[in-house]
Order: sequence, then structure tokens, then C-alpha cells
Amino acid sequence: MAKSNDLYLAEQALYDHLLDLVKVEAPERLLERFRTLFVQGSGYPDPEIASIIQSIVALDQAEDEFNSVLNRCCHILINHWQMETKHQPAIPELVNLISASGERRMQSRESRRIQNLLTQFKSSDEYITLQRLVQVVDRSRDSDKPPEQRPLGSLIGRYPYLYSHSLLGEGSSYEHQQTVQKLQAHRQKQYEVHLSKYVAYKVKRAQLARQNPKLLKNPRIIQPVRNPTLLGDRELYVAVKQFSGRAEGSYTYKDLAQTFRTHTSQTRTYRQFKEDLFEYLITTVDEDYGRRLFYDKLYQHLMNTLPQCDDQKPTDFLVVRTCSQLLNFLVVESPQNPNHYVLIDLLSNIGPTFVMALLLKILLICRKVRPYLEKRFSILFDHYDQSTREAVRWLIESLENLQVALSTNFGAADLSMLTRAS
Repeated sequence: MAKSNDLYLAEQALYDHLLDLVKVEAPERLLERFRTLFVQGSGYPDPEIASIIQSIVALDQAEDEFNSVLNRCCHILINHWQMETKHQPAIPELVNLISASGERRMQSRESRRIQNLLTQFKSSDEYITLQRLVQVVDRSRDSDKPPEQRPLGSLIGRYPYLYSHSLLGEGSSYEHQQTVQKLQAHRQKQYEVHLSKYVAYKVKRAQLARQNPKLLKNPRIIQPVRNPTLLGDRELYVAVKQFSGRAEGSYTYKDLAQTFRTHTSQTRTYRQFKEDLFEYLITTVDEDYGRRLFYDKLYQHLMNTLPQCDDQKPTDFLVVRTCSQLLNFLVVESPQNPNHYVLIDLLSNIGPTFVMALLLKILLICRKVRPYLEKRFSILFDHYDQSTREAVRWLIESLENLQVALSTNFGAADLSMLTRAS
């Protein structure tokens, strides 16, 4: 049912009210306002704003409207608070106000109605994305458990490339999208800086070890830098070398992708393009494993992709469609069909670094499918959200390797010093 103009204007007045207040009032005061307005349901100091909430609560079909309004109000506050480090602790407090609602039985009918709507909100997709956002901002959550027993979902902050899929839902408000985009850009830049510094530190340490090992004990000569990944030093070294250095012979993955694009620009038929794509991809896969089963499965998948177009000249549409369906096959198809047997088998046989290299090769010839690949991994992340980290170590190693691959090939991380030092 279409929203009435009066309701639209009333809700806009509520949003403007909060937008004005968040610029001038301390988070503590705003949290109290929020509690009074949305949890207690009475005693708000501005009667006109209080009446807007009451009119929404009184609607016959109040649940969807209330969810939408509450969610947007949360993001108006969060979007402003997350820009200043000192205000960020207010974000989990805001979500905790919603989490704790219902602990005390309200007296008035209007307050009980709000309480019921809040309870329903806690079962909504909007609330799940709010909780995820808190996981990104508040890294202290679940710190009472050993790391391996914490849920996978608590690691969402580590993977900015998942944010737009795991933190946004259909119809996310402009404020919500802004919040996520700013967080994503900030965290990605932060990661690339930390990764570059860590690699530079390890290179300098290795050089000092060769020159004079005693210097390694002097913190004024070389200050320790923390590994920003969850990979061990050896795993990270292999990943950085693979994704930013010479990968196959004297060629980087970017070199190989450029050669492939140049070659296939002259390809006459779509079928020949698929044949060339098969040859381009299999060089990353261990030959013994590939010949046992994988090569045949990959070839059959490619040949079964849009066979009706085999005699056509390959177009941009066909390339994008082929690569996106290839990612379905290699990673996971959809939330409704989350089978990922091919990925598990690949990881077990060639390891996460080479599996991510295989996926990187696809991205480098068709950059338009990068969001599609990120979506595949967000599906897996959501699927295993409540699993312990220990139970899904394979997925964490994949996510970490993919983060390195994306940062070195599409980001600003400069890790060439490792290649030069080797």
C-alpha cells in the first residue's frame, strides 16, 4: 500500500530532527532520546516528534513501516558517530538499547505496542545488518572467548570487500549506504597501509639478519610491526609473492591477463574463446590433480555455458556472463543453493593461495565480475556466520588470501619491495 503524503512528511520531519540533533548533541544525550522515543515510548521532550512515532505505531500494518523508520533513524546516528573515533563506542550502545528492549514490561498500551514492534524488529534483516555493522565497529565483542571459539561473523570487520553485500540489504537507506561506503573505503585503505608497512618491515628485518643479526634486538633500529592478516608469516609470504610477483615463469598475473585479452580480441567464435579460457585457467592448477578430474569438469562446464552462442563472435556480454557462471561453478551458486563442493575440493588439493589465484585470473580478464565474486564469498560468509572460526579455517584462509589478492592487484598496496628483495 502506498504511503500517504502526510505520513511521508511526518517521517521526513523525524529524520530532519535527528539530523539536526546529531550535529550538536553528545552521543550520551542522543542515546537517552532514542531510548525514550523508541524503547520507553513516552516522555519524549518534543511532543510533535513523539506523536509521529505514535502515528506509525497506530497503523494497521505497522511492522514494516516501523522497521523502516527505526532502521533509518539508527543509521542517521551511526553515520555521524562512525566518522569520529571518540563517538564510535556509542554505536554498539545504540544497538544494545534495541537488544535489551522487552526486559521490563511496559504499563501503557502504546508502550506495549512499541515493545512488540521492537521484538519483531529483532527478527528482521535490518536488525541483522545493524548487528553486523557493530561487529565492524566494535572489535572487542566476544573477546571473552578464545579466538578459535568465536563465531566467524565476528570477523566481518576484517573483509571490506564483503561490506556492501553483508552490511546492506534491499532498500537500504541512503544514510545506511553512506555509512557502509565510508567504512569500506576507510578499512580498505587502513589494511593496505598496514600490509605495506608489514612487508617492508619483514624485508628490512631479513636484510639486517644477513648484515648483522645483533641489530635485530635494537628497537630503535627496527621497530616491530604487527602482521595485519590472520595468515602465518610463511603463508603471507607465499600469497604476496604469488599475487604481486612473478606467478608463472617470468609473468605476473596481470601480464598473463593482458596477453589473454590481446589474443582473444582476435578470436572469431565464442566457442574458441571458451577453449582459450580453459587453457588460460588450467596453468594455475596442479597438473596431477587437474588431470584426475578437475580439467574435465571445468571443460564440460565451459562448453555447456551458452552453447547456442558458440558460432557467434564473443561480445562483452558473453564474456561477463561466462565469467559470472564460472564463479558460480568454482565458488557457490546462490543463497538458495549454497553447495560449494568444487571449492572445497580445490582448496583440499591445491590450497587457498592457488585457488584465489585462479579466481584472480578471472577478475583480471573481466573486472566487471569483481562484485559478483565478492557476493559469492558473502554468501559463504552468511552461510557459516555462526560457525566457530576453528570449524571454518578453510574459509578464513580463503578470505585472507583473497584480501591480499584484491589489495595487490586492485588496491594501492605496494609490495614490490618483497619481489625486489627476493
